[in-house]
Amino acid sequence: MIPTWARRLLAAMVLLLASAAAIHAQSFGFAWWRDADFQRDLGLTADQVSRIESVFQAAVPALRGKKADLDQQEDELSRLVGANADEALVSKQVDKVEAIRSHMNKARTLMLLHMRQVLTPDQRVKLNKRYEQWAKDHNHSRGDK
Repeated sequence: MIPTWARRLLAAMVLLLASAAAIHAQSFGFAWWRDADFQRDLGLTADQVSRIESVFQAAVPALRGKKADLDQQEDELSRLVGANADEALVSKQVDKVEAIRSHMNKARTLMLLHMRQVLTPDQRVKLNKRYEQWAKDHNHSRGDK
């Protein structure tokens, strides 16, 4: 029989992988607004590129700080699991890790929303089409399909 803490850790890891896939599906994984082809295909103006870049630059420091915190807390969780620590202590650490991860995912999703809000409705449609083609070309799929 698998110990309760191990089942919880496994469940947390499954949620992590599902969460990572869902978040990745929201963007191309690169600064698409800086790409000349995207700018041309979407009809981005210099002002839009600048505004999207500003949204990105405003979000990056907080995301990097939280990523460093997440790495530290995940290391502590690994240490606790490796030391066969008390289940309550491991569970408390899992809660810390997942709270940070949740905060990061929310911040990243809101950043992406703010970027999309700079676009016109027609540009959003074009961006979605570009993403669908990119996902097809890179063997990715949206979680909601």
